Amino acid sequence: MARRGWLAVAVCVAAAAAVGVVWVVGSTPPVEPLPAAEQARVREPFDRGEREATNSIGMRLRLIPAGQFVMGTAEGYEDEMPPHRVTVGEAFYLGVHEVTQAQYARVMGSNPSHFVGGRRPVENVAWQEAVEFCRRLSRREGVAYRLPTEAEWEYACRAGTTTKYSCGDSPAALHEHAWYLRTSGRQTHEVGSRKPNAWGLHDMHGNVWEWCRDRFGPYAEGGGASVEGAGRVLRGGAWGVTRDGCRSSYRNHSSPEVRHYTIGFRVARPAGGGVGS
Repeated sequence: MARRGWLAVAVCVAAAAAVGVVWVVGSTPPVEPLPAAEQARVREPFDRGEREATNSIGMRLRLIPAGQFVMGTAEGYEDEMPPHRVTVGEAFYLGVHEVTQAQYARVMGSNPSHFVGGRRPVENVAWQEAVEFCRRLSRREGVAYRLPTEAEWEYACRAGTTTKYSCGDSPAALHEHAWYLRTSGRQTHEVGSRKPNAWGLHDMHGNVWEWCRDRFGPYAEGGGASVEGAGRVLRGGAWGVTRDGCRSSYRNHSSPEVRHYTIGFRVARPAGGGVGS
């Protein structure tokens, strides 16, 4: 089964054209920074290290503690191997939900999604556009928003577990936590409408694939991020995949310019200051 690289550029560009997606990065006015006092007010709960905090566009983010975990698996596909211990050296905040269409439109001035709904995850978003969203949100709040690394993503997804899914190994449990082929009706659903994992994060399995910051390739020596591939990592599965594609260790990828109505993202930001660009 050809599961790697299935998001081919030609297929995805054609799909995007079919649903009328038109996008030029930088075509909307730049986001202006909030006044300094407002930036400080928004940052305060994050700087204090509160367990959960809300930013200036209503996005909830959860504090992910520093720690260690075993990344990958010995029972999956070759590119998920070998299982290796990874240290996440600093706490960070991660979106409780995938970025919604309403949040994306507020920052970027447009909604490229196929399955339209303000509380649904934004999709049809290229990697570069996800990065641009983070850059504009960083400018607005004066804090460095970014995509999570692949290691941070799996660490947050697992939430201390070593099972296939953050909810265990049972397909029945996955039904309660994920919008995937068996449960989705072949479409996205509003974020947060399935159960969260143990760290309070929703839709880490299913709904839409999520872009990560890293390049895709074999795990580097010692388990670090790959520096080889031109493609970017996608994690988490989506509404159209089987339960195998929703496993915590499952890896996918696509070219950074590709848009597809199964691809979205969530954002990370530092637990403390961290000046944005």
